[in-house]
Amino acid sequence: MDQKPPGDQDRSAAMDGSLSCYRHPGRGTHIRCTRCDRPICPECMVNASVGFQCPDCVRQGSGTGHGPAANQPRTVAGGAVTADPRLVTKILLGINVALFIAVQVRGEALVNDLMLLGRATTYSGGPVEGVAEGQWYRLVTSMFLHQEVWHIMFNMLGLWWLGGPLEAMLGRARYLTLYMLSGLAGGALTYWLSAPVQGSLGASGAIFGLLGATIVLMRRLNYDMRPVFVLLAVNLVITFNPWGGIAWQAHVGGLIAGTVVAIGMVHAPRERRALVQYGTCALVLVAVVAVVFARTAALT
Repeated sequence: MDQKPPGDQDRSAAMDGSLSCYRHPGRGTHIRCTRCDRPICPECMVNASVGFQCPDCVRQGSGTGHGPAANQPRTVAGGAVTADPRLVTKILLGINVALFIAVQVRGEALVNDLMLLGRATTYSGGPVEGVAEGQWYRLVTSMFLHQEVWHIMFNMLGLWWLGGPLEAMLGRARYLTLYMLSGLAGGALTYWLSAPVQGSLGASGAIFGLLGATIVLMRRLNYDMRPVFVLLAVNLVITFNPWGGIAWQAHVGGLIAGTVVAIGMVHAPRERRALVQYGTCALVLVAVVAVVFARTAALT
């Protein structure tokens, strides 16, 4: 949350009527490979011309077709299937942890330099700083900045649990775009609605974007939505707790942006996929820039 400073096939049905992924026993799914009919979870499904295929069938069919691109495995959003579906998630986690360690070494000075700040002085008699003073980089650096152990642990658990499956389903480039736009949107809404002297930091704008995207993807794949709605409800209760201390604007901004970007990515028609996906991301980015410009004009 943002602070204010492979195995045997198993076709047995689960209690909720779902099947168990043949590569990940115990992981429920309602999707089957269109070639071999084995159940596959979102991390294993590969987008095919009709439905989804499992990684084994994709490899077996890679020697046929009419050119290199004919059988290139693709994710549900059209991204390339990679050997390590969590690489970007690992890199993002590493950046967050590295910056957290740097904060422990450097202390408050580094936090003051990198946190999201509208327009204020960070120490008595110091210069006026913040996004309104042209320090737009704070919208990015604050996304990777944490001070407290519980804060980074909470956010990094969310990044690992939500980010890995999303990266596998979207592909690296789309996943990274989703993460960054969600974080920027959360920062922009915080900049717009919070007091200019109020600092904010943390990855939870981006994490809430991943949560919104997870909801979109689960709905797209006809998964049981109840668990993710419960998770969303719990996080919203934490966000709007009566004791304060949480930059709710970052959570809401990230959730909205992540949901919108994910809709554009997974519901784009195949024949116009690039246009819809790029267009959706561009619209979200334009909205972020517009909010930042408007707030800056009001503060200066």
